[in-house]
Amino acid sequence: MKRIVKISFAAIAAMLFVFAGCSKKDSGKIKIGVFEPLTGANAGGGAIELEGIKLANKLFPSVTIDGKTYPVELVVVDNKSDKVEAANAVQRLITNDKVNIILGSWGSSLAIAGGEVAKEEGIPVIGISCTNPLVTSGNDWYFRVCFIDPFQGTVMANYAYNDVGARTAVIVREISNDYSVGLAKYFADKFIELTGNTNAILTTIDYNSGDQDFSAQLTQVKSLNPDIIFAPGNFTESALVLLQARGLGIETPFIGGDTWETGEFIDVGSEGVEGAVFSSFYDASVAANAIAQRFIEEYENEYQRIPAAVTALGYDGYLLALDAMERAGSTDPQAVRDALAATDGFEGVTGVVSLDANGDATKPAFIKEVRGGEFVFRTIVLP
Repeated sequence: MKRIVKISFAAIAAMLFVFAGCSKKDSGKIKIGVFEPLTGANAGGGAIELEGIKLANKLFPSVTIDGKTYPVELVVVDNKSDKVEAANAVQRLITNDKVNIILGSWGSSLAIAGGEVAKEEGIPVIGISCTNPLVTSGNDWYFRVCFIDPFQGTVMANYAYNDVGARTAVIVREISNDYSVGLAKYFADKFIELTGNTNAILTTIDYNSGDQDFSAQLTQVKSLNPDIIFAPGNFTESALVLLQARGLGIETPFIGGDTWETGEFIDVGSEGVEGAVFSSFYDASVAANAIAQRFIEEYENEYQRIPAAVTALGYDGYLLALDAMERAGSTDPQAVRDALAATDGFEGVTGVVSLDANGDATKPAFIKEVRGGEFVFRTIVLP
C-alpha cells in the first residue's frame, strides 16, 4: 500500500525560499562580475587592470556581511574591445551569472555601453579607469575610483602652458573614441583660457581606431609647426602616431593621457615615444600608506614587475566593492548602490576615495614621462 505524503503550502513556500536564497548567493558565494577588454584593440589595458582585481581577490578572498563571512568569486567576461560586446557582457553577468556587483571597464566607450545595461537592470558598477564624464552622468548605478577627464585635460593644458611654455597647440584625436574626443575638448578649453587666444589650437586632426598610417595627418601637423601636440588616444594608435612623427622629422613635444601607460605603448612606439609626457592615476615610487606598500610587494612577487596605475586602481575597485557590501550589511543591489554613493574617506592604494554626487572620485594626477624605455614619475598635481 502506498503512503501518501502531504506537504503543507507553508512547507513548500519555505523550501522555495531556501532554494531561491541558494540560487541568489550560489550556495553562499558572493559574485563580483568583471567586464574588461581581454581581446581586441584595448586588450593590453584590460589585462593590466584585471591583474589588480585578481590580486585583490587572492589577498581578500572573502567578505563579512551582517556578521557572516562569504567567499568571493570573480566572474570575468571579455568585452572584446567592442561597445556592443560590452553591453552583452554586462547583460550576461547579470542574467546568467547573477553577480552582486560589477567592476570595469578599461575604455570609457565600453564602460558607457555596459553602464546602460547595468542601469536598466539595477546592478551597481564600479569603474576602474574609465574617465569620460558620461560614464556616470545620468547613471545612478555607476561609480568610479579614478579622476575624470575635465581634471585630466586641465592638468595637461597647465603642463603645456606652464612647464613647456607652449602658446600654440595641435590636437590629434581618435575620433571614434569617446575618451579621446572628450579629453581633447577639455584640454582645448583650458589651453585657450590660459593663452587668452581663441586661435591657440591651430587645428584638430582626426583618425579612426585601428588606423596605422598617419602620414597625411602628420604632414599637416609639420606644416603648422605648433609648440606642442596633444594626442590622447588608445596606446597602439598613439604610439604609431609618435613613431611616425619622429620619422618625418617632427621634434615637437607630444603629450597625452592615462591610456599611454601600458607596455604596448613603449613596445610599439620604441624610440618614437621617448620624451612623451602624460597624466596618470598613480605611481609606485610614491606609495603613501601601508595598503599601497603591501600591494606593491605582493604584485611584484606575483608578476615580477612594477605595477601600472590602472592595476592599482583595479585593486582599489575590488576593495571598495567589498567595503560597500560590508557597510550595506547586505548584497541587495539598492543597498549596495546606496553604500557606494555614501563613500567618504575610503583608503586605497591610490589614495583616499570620496565620491561626489555624480559618483566620481576626486583624486590627484601623476605626471609621467617615457625615459629610457620606462615610465618615469615627474610630479603630482592636486585636484
